Amino acid sequence: MDSISTIILAGSLIIIMLGMGLTLQAADFKRIFRYPKAIFIGLVNQLLLLPLIGFCITLLFPMQPEIAIGVMILAACPGGPTSNLISHLAKADLALSVTLTAFSSLITILTIPFIVNFALEYFLGVGQMVELDILSTIVQIFVIVVIPIIIGILIRKYCPNFADRMEKPVRIASGAVLALIIVGLIIKERANFFSYFEQAGMAALQLNIVTMFLGYFSAKLFGLGIKAARSIAIESGIQNGTLAITIAVVLLQNASFAIVPAVYSLLMFVTGGILIYWVNRKINLLF
Repeated sequence: MDSISTIILAGSLIIIMLGMGLTLQAADFKRIFRYPKAIFIGLVNQLLLLPLIGFCITLLFPMQPEIAIGVMILAACPGGPTSNLISHLAKADLALSVTLTAFSSLITILTIPFIVNFALEYFLGVGQMVELDILSTIVQIFVIVVIPIIIGILIRKYCPNFADRMEKPVRIASGAVLALIIVGLIIKERANFFSYFEQAGMAALQLNIVTMFLGYFSAKLFGLGIKAARSIAIESGIQNGTLAITIAVVLLQNASFAIVPAVYSLLMFVTGGILIYWVNRKINLLF
């Protein structure tokens, strides 16, 4: 991908993460002391079980190395701003969702390089792999993910009225940017996209559904309430597809690795929409 496209993609992710920062407050980071069990279970699902499930999917179902690596890149990523929106619409615990998104976004800066390098070595072999430089990758993800979040938090703290006014426009712009990124990837990788689509679609759907179910039932198993269980399910199953695409295209410079995240970014709205419909229909039937 050319340098202009790379800059646009990185800039787009910065805008998306800035928008997420506008929704955060210092209180979101203090909840770990008030609700440690829920946050611990949520982070275990996101940081440990999600990559393990992704790896199992790549082993159980035949797929091209590029698709398998795309699955692992996606599984290494944190929850995204979309998970907070879906949690709100699905009558889940929004505060827990926001807190999990914030913490996973910070922690995965350290875990992403190791998971991605493992996937590159396992599926391509040492002779063909392009290894991520650990320190450089951490710094780059910090710049395009954490710094915009911090700026958004500061804007929320010192200019709350401005943050409130900007939250919706930034969210709309983020959705539009993501759509343009996916269209651009389809055009650029059209030679491979449609041949990989079936594998990518099945892998992305399996990752999404299995992790949502596991998140929900693990939360219920440890005695969490229904709203918390919904949040953990959504945070486990709805990943930051834009970050995964950025890692594939900007850091690894291979758009083929971005096919799974691109397909996933479309499918998660479908499964999220079904969950929202089911929850709201169930609530309406009770009343």
